[in-house]
Amino acid sequence: MPTQTEFLVSTSGQMSVPAAVRHRWGLDHGGRITIVDLGDAVVLLPRGAGKNLLAQALSAEEHRGFVASLDDPDLATT
Repeated sequence: MPTQTEFLVSTSGQMSVPAAVRHRWGLDHGGRITIVDLGDAVVLLPRGAGKNLLAQALSAEEHRGFVASLDDPDLATT
């Protein structure tokens, strides 16, 4: 279930990941996460989850179909 939390970012750019998230992701003793910068938002993911993020949102077949439907050859590249 999505939740929203505000974070305090230190002057050196550090912030804390909420304890419930650290427990769920197995980061009780620290570890690495993946950060995806979307321009207007940042997404934090468990390490390695970024590889599957796009595949879950858009299958390769859907992507090929979309590209094939484009009329502009400059846009229709993969």
